[in-house]
Amino acid sequence: MRRPIRHIAGAVLATLLGAGAGPAAASQDLPPLTENDHVWNSLLSASVGDAIQRKCPTISPRLFRAFRAAKDLERHALSLGYNPAQIEAFLDSSANKVRMKAERDAYLAANGVSKDDPESYCRLGREEIARNTLTGSLLRETR
Repeated sequence: MRRPIRHIAGAVLATLLGAGAGPAAASQDLPPLTENDHVWNSLLSASVGDAIQRKCPTISPRLFRAFRAAKDLERHALSLGYNPAQIEAFLDSSANKVRMKAERDAYLAANGVSKDDPESYCRLGREEIARNTLTGSLLRETR
């Protein structure tokens, strides 16, 4: 069964965040997580990888790496002082989901992906894998 990377990463984060709290911090002392480039770009990479593996029949997710990346990202956010409730609210935000989808679609289009052409997703997936980007590290070619 193929499972989207973003759903796996989100489930992993939700599970891990429920296991314990990080450093306490007043939310007014921290900028919104949407302003943290590392967090946002990591989730964007996972979203791009999810789109690629859903549309390309010869590319699948690396589930263990997705789990490890989600755990690392969760630790990073906690180390910055965000608490589990703040992280969960960030992940559940409808506005963030809309923005993420728009940025993902823009990245795909800028890299020559056509929604009606599965091979264009495969081509980008192979390029991401070859360049060893974060997106590429979450994918594998299966043929």
